[in-house]
Amino acid sequence: MNALESVGRATLRFLEYAGGLAALAADTAGYIVRLRVRVVEMINQAYLLGTQSNVIVLLTSLFTGMVISLESAVQAVQYGFGNVVGGAVAYGTVRELGPMLTAVVVAGRAGAAIAAEIGSMTVTEQVEALEALGLSPTRMLVVPRLLGLLLTLPVLTVFADIVSVGGGMWVAQAVANISPQDYLTSVRQTINMTDVAKGLLKTLIFAAIIVLIGSYQGLTTRGGAAGVGKSTTGSVVLAIILIFIANFTMSFLLFR
Repeated sequence: MNALESVGRATLRFLEYAGGLAALAADTAGYIVRLRVRVVEMINQAYLLGTQSNVIVLLTSLFTGMVISLESAVQAVQYGFGNVVGGAVAYGTVRELGPMLTAVVVAGRAGAAIAAEIGSMTVTEQVEALEALGLSPTRMLVVPRLLGLLLTLPVLTVFADIVSVGGGMWVAQAVANISPQDYLTSVRQTINMTDVAKGLLKTLIFAAIIVLIGSYQGLTTRGGAAGVGKSTTGSVVLAIILIFIANFTMSFLLFR
């Protein structure tokens, strides 16, 4: 009986969370469709959430591309396939690792910041004050963050792809004597703009996941400072898990 009760409570919590998250997403979409957007705040959030994440995103992408190239270049040359190294790095980066790793890094930084900031506002009753003034917390807090990250995450991903492929090219030349010309020729032969566009399409879904999870965790924070910490940790963990799930699902639908 206790096991059944535990399963039932877990199921109810899951459904309650999913329903609340869906309601927040629908409310946010409604404000965006009606163009009830705070443009200045959206630009500020684009800078805070996206632009300020560029260093860590670029470093992560650089070393990821370098590692892929390092692992593949020497073996490829030994077996006579050195001309495919650039394509292999670009293929994995543009279609999968670039969008996904960028989203994971941003979820760790920006997603945590969203949950912590809104959670602090919730426990200090600032969100209730907004409601008392007749202002929607969704419009004031969630919509600018969502639009800001929707604008900046694809741009971050483009730079991440370029840096990753460039780092792979440097390593391929340094450890396997693969010329930049051969490397870039392989890149051009392997990927096209359709691959890039599909990768960037993923980032829009990832941005929505990061902002909605972080915002919902913040808006449902309870229990003071300890609750803020719990919400922040939960938002990062859940966002990263959903990013991996969404990445697999979209890869299956877009690239199969």
